[in-house]
Amino acid sequence: MESIFALILLCVTGTHVSSSPGPLEDVVIDRYDIPRVCPREVQTGDFVRYHYNGTFTDGKKFDSSHERGAPFSGQVGLGRLITGLDRGVQGMCVNERRKVTVPPHLAYGSIGAGDVIPADTVLVFDVVLLDIWNTEDKVQTRTLSKPESCKRLVEATDFIRYHYNGTLLNGVPFDSSHSRNGTYDTYVGMGYLIKGMDEGLIGMCVGETRTIIIPPFLAYEEKGYGTVIPSQATLVFEVFMIDLFNPKDDIAVVVKEVPKTCTRKTVVGDYIRYHYNGTFQDGSGFDTSYQRNSTYNTYIGMGYVIQGMDKALQGLCIGEKRRVILPPHMAYGEKGTGDLIPGSAVLVFDIHVIDFHNPKDLIEIKVTSKPEKCNLTSEVDDLIQYRYNCSLMDGTLLYSSKTYQLLMLSNKVIEGLDEGLRGMCVGEKRVVIVPPHLGHGENGAKGVPSSAVLHFELELLDLQKGVPDGYMFVWLGDSPDPLFPAMDLNKDLSVPLEEFTAFINIQVAEGTGRLRPGMDADGIIKDMFNNQDRNSDGKIVAEELKLKVEEDSDKARHEEL
Repeated sequence: MESIFALILLCVTGTHVSSSPGPLEDVVIDRYDIPRVCPREVQTGDFVRYHYNGTFTDGKKFDSSHERGAPFSGQVGLGRLITGLDRGVQGMCVNERRKVTVPPHLAYGSIGAGDVIPADTVLVFDVVLLDIWNTEDKVQTRTLSKPESCKRLVEATDFIRYHYNGTLLNGVPFDSSHSRNGTYDTYVGMGYLIKGMDEGLIGMCVGETRTIIIPPFLAYEEKGYGTVIPSQATLVFEVFMIDLFNPKDDIAVVVKEVPKTCTRKTVVGDYIRYHYNGTFQDGSGFDTSYQRNSTYNTYIGMGYVIQGMDKALQGLCIGEKRRVILPPHMAYGEKGTGDLIPGSAVLVFDIHVIDFHNPKDLIEIKVTSKPEKCNLTSEVDDLIQYRYNCSLMDGTLLYSSKTYQLLMLSNKVIEGLDEGLRGMCVGEKRVVIVPPHLGHGENGAKGVPSSAVLHFELELLDLQKGVPDGYMFVWLGDSPDPLFPAMDLNKDLSVPLEEFTAFINIQVAEGTGRLRPGMDADGIIKDMFNNQDRNSDGKIVAEELKLKVEEDSDKARHEEL
């Protein structure tokens, strides 16, 4: 081909520099517009498609493919074109423009062509080459960009989503998925695409951009496609791969971070709170819980979330971070969801587990420090003083106190904490995990998120034993029998408030009786006195004195004045 092209150029050069005005012996070629990039030149045996204007040397037009609206297509060098044009298009590049002057003996000779071209006429063709191809051509691919990490390549039977720009070989566009603002979604290698595209897409990565050049016989052949793709057209596609999956795919899980200690993992039926970032395979985001500053809360394995997520949320630890990749048939399927997630989209979720629990959970107690001697432990009705830190399971501190005083079972704290404070010794430290149904529930509280598991660090500082609910004073052993003579300290057969107060204080001091802790002692004693001074004359006599006694013999110590 190069020797032929060189010969043509020699002839052209010789013609232009010759001082003889004699008849042409060969074609004269004027390459007046040559593209900067020319990856391929026309050779003998190639098929070409070009537009032309045909004129005589005086400029009179005798033919034009432009006016017919259909370029010429044919094979070069096999006698199917007039000899001058066969030679004249050799070595042309796509989008090159050249003027080819053909002498009569390389055109229509002494016979001419009917009434259109007279005998012995020099013809001038202004040609622009649109396409070149050969029956030996194969699909050509060239990667323009590719992600650093490519863990999976497109294979036959995969389903893919990609964007593309489609042009003819001369750069004229015929279609673009971008202009429709929607990807092209299809199976690969199953006959849904033209043969060349099926072949050219194999081996691509998500995020890769490649150029695919398809010869006509692997594209739309002689038929073309409507008015946008002419007959025997080479097609050029610039493809950007959005995502891929196979109908046989399961979810894929990549564990990013696992806490050092993991005493429990999620199972079906658990209720979980987690943060997430949702993206497509090309990295573009579609949703994030962080932006809303609120976790996503749901039951696991009970159909409240898409199938793939239901499966991906099982076997997780609190604090664990993982990436899960969900194929469309385990996500939103072919329909997608609204404008947020397109049909057949592979979804990627980066998950961070904040906490989880089961509706059947009880509180968890772990004693971290305990004094060697522990004679008294906290129980219902005791007055306690304790120190605490309250945080979420991810370590976020919610509340902290130096000291806090509490009459147990007084409904001043959440049920789980009240239970967690029982059985403690003064000086003991423990960690208590409270599930939401024993904490602040689905509604949460100020600073406490909905359905949050709470982590308490507790230290009991002081303990005052209490009295049963509804009582103000109890005997710690048997009460004096008879009681009134013991109360009548001066033996004058009447007990005024001052004498009654002195009697009760003696019992408390000697450890034979106990007042309700956390309340004003004088106020309690006065109330007790008023209860017994039934005629309100400021003194108690033997006939007025009555005891309140529990009927249950096991609770006889609840006997109260």
